[in-house]
Amino acid sequence: MGKIADEYGVATDHATVHMKKLLPASVEVVWEYLTESDKRATWLASGEMGLYVGGQAELCFNFKNLTTETTPERFLPYESNHRQQGHVTLCEPPHLLSYTWNERDGRSSEVRFELQAQGEQTLLILTHSRLPNRNEMVSVASGWHTHLGILEDRLNRQQPRQFWATHARLEAEYQQRIPAAS
Repeated sequence: MGKIADEYGVATDHATVHMKKLLPASVEVVWEYLTESDKRATWLASGEMGLYVGGQAELCFNFKNLTTETTPERFLPYESNHRQQGHVTLCEPPHLLSYTWNERDGRSSEVRFELQAQGEQTLLILTHSRLPNRNEMVSVASGWHTHLGILEDRLNRQQPRQFWATHARLEAEYQQRIPAAS
């Protein structure tokens, strides 16, 4: 499988992380892994998603289903049945999906997936915007990078990488990669 030059996310401004991942499947298959609860649960989170603008976007995280490792103490509240709600803001099957992320207190960030065919593979372009601070940008970048790696493993039909060990390594790398506010 071909690789893109740099799969690390980048901060495109003080509140946005942008990353690209070349995946070993067609746009239609990747779309299914973004939108169908049972397939999304294998790499991110289960939950119903209304595929229309304004539709509910529920994510139910169960990290115990993604890895055999012990969950680090600071992430224990998210270990199983951690639910967050959002709403679909754009939906153009099978190429574009955007939804609010973790709506709470009238605030939310937004995640956008764009899918582009690259031969028999798919270039997934992820943009997570409206992040409140650098710490959240580091957390989101390392989280997405880890989750997308697991998606790649699933699509390659191989044993997925360990979540928490990968996340810890990437979090340390993103601490160096994402600049502090000036």
